Amino acid sequence: MAMAFHFHPLAATRVHLSPIPFAAAAGAPSPSPSVAIAAHNHHHHGRRRFNAIVATAAAPSAAATTEFDFKAYMGERAVAVNRALDAAIPAGEPPAALHDAMRYTLLAGGKRVRPALCLAACAVVGGPEAWAMPAAAAVEMVHTMSLVHDDLPCMDDDDLRRGKPTCHVVYGEPIAVLAGDALLSLSFHHMASVGSYPPDVDPEKHPARVVRAIGELARCIGSEGLVAGQVVDLEMTGTSEPVPLERLEYIHLHKTAALLEASVVIGAIIGGGTDEQIERLRKYARSIGLLFQVVDDILDVTKSSEELGKTAGKDLASDKTTYLKLLGLDKSREFAEKLLSDAIEQLDCFDKEKAAPLLHLANYIAHRQN
Repeated sequence: MAMAFHFHPLAATRVHLSPIPFAAAAGAPSPSPSVAIAAHNHHHHGRRRFNAIVATAAAPSAAATTEFDFKAYMGERAVAVNRALDAAIPAGEPPAALHDAMRYTLLAGGKRVRPALCLAACAVVGGPEAWAMPAAAAVEMVHTMSLVHDDLPCMDDDDLRRGKPTCHVVYGEPIAVLAGDALLSLSFHHMASVGSYPPDVDPEKHPARVVRAIGELARCIGSEGLVAGQVVDLEMTGTSEPVPLERLEYIHLHKTAALLEASVVIGAIIGGGTDEQIERLRKYARSIGLLFQVVDDILDVTKSSEELGKTAGKDLASDKTTYLKLLGLDKSREFAEKLLSDAIEQLDCFDKEKAAPLLHLANYIAHRQN
């Protein structure tokens, strides 16, 4: 049985993902030959393993991406982003406790997936990555803010993040709240500052692109995006009433997918992408945003705290509604496979070489281990 979801518009243009069949993913039509082959194999040879879709869906781009070194790509971008983040926050300047807490959380490690998506989206539409570095740093600041606030005792109440004690454990709740507030403010200041950008940006088009990108980021993290998802998540946690699947979709499209969407879209905007390119990348981002959460739910019950770098089994302990709780492990994996193929389909119109980072990022999100 196929079920279509109607998503809350995070932007002026309403964007819908394709219907997602849970019980029979193989029966869904697909414009991609590789995905059709995968569906045929699923029908005739039984359930595919979770990582099978990765190799199959990536097949059309294999020739173009054979030489792509994803590990090196992510490592290089992480170094560049960390350098930008380090330079953005004062070290040792008053108020020292606040700046120390901001630096502690922001520079504590992490995979830097959102900044990498931002840089890759800029490049795929033909813009230099350097143009998008301020935006990439900004989305990581926003992401870190969301983690600091999410870990607070009044929210998810967690004491481990990125393998280290959470901000409120080290600095206390008041400073943790204020550090998150300051990171959010700094993200917009960083994007809006002329001095954040290299001198080769287009002097006529760049200001309008920055304003549009800032508006996109603000919408995706406010009461129509990340914050909305967090509120509904809190309302649903521990409830005795069954949480419908569409409500779970709402939570994660907003709480998790919205910032991933913003990361991709603002990168494409800064890079000078056309409206058509931006909307295709928006659909790509929404698919990988939901994919990220489905995989998160799977890892929460299949990995240890040491492997995850955060408390494992926390959702189960707090009686949160998750994809595993509603669908079970096998159906959750099928859902993840469909989301991955949907995301990869949106990259078909882009240059294969330029799209390689986005393709590999989608595959990474699908089969990451922490």
